[in-house]
Amino acid sequence: MGHRALVAYERTDGQYTLHYSHWGGANLKLKHRISAESPFGGDDTDSKWAEQLLAELADGLEADAVDGYLADEDRPSTVVEPKPRATGLTLDEIVADHLDYLHHEAFFVVSTTFEVTAYRTLWFGLQYDSETVEQGETVGNGALATVRWYDGEPVGDGHLQGQFAALKDVVGDMIDKGVFTPSTARQYLKRKLAERFGDRQELLIPTGESPFEKASLNHS
Repeated sequence: MGHRALVAYERTDGQYTLHYSHWGGANLKLKHRISAESPFGGDDTDSKWAEQLLAELADGLEADAVDGYLADEDRPSTVVEPKPRATGLTLDEIVADHLDYLHHEAFFVVSTTFEVTAYRTLWFGLQYDSETVEQGETVGNGALATVRWYDGEPVGDGHLQGQFAALKDVVGDMIDKGVFTPSTARQYLKRKLAERFGDRQELLIPTGESPFEKASLNHS
């Protein structure tokens, strides 16, 4: 099934190109595999084609004009698909309209100077935690959370996911007992996440109004 992720590369105009990675969500490994020398996370030592392509995309190259860069049959494979899924997007648009919080395990934001921020996705859908909730939206319905890093490894990533799963299980029971409506359940999930994160990590939650709110601004 893969460990699917989306990767947003910043453009010179402040917007982003959006790319897909089938395995990039595993252990958030793309954080340390994307660099100026290997912008799409491959092992190729001669990646001038990738550097040139990303530079063109940063200057506004459209997705349908990318194929010419990818015609070489000997081009090495990369962890991130070089052809973007979309171009000219804001981060607000990506996290609210493109990120699938159930099927995308991670989200990476790459600045023009190749600073990579890794986010774990946390889906708010409760159909697997409640007997009365039949389905839940997957796009735009969740939170993005950074994790702490030590010696190049994510610290507490599994613990975070386990805590969130336990929180959803409790909330699902509260819906089944009539204590929460789906709307109040979502507000409760948001509040509990914000309380647990404090200032240690960054938490982004699409709101539906101004597409996302920041619970914390600390990029640890």
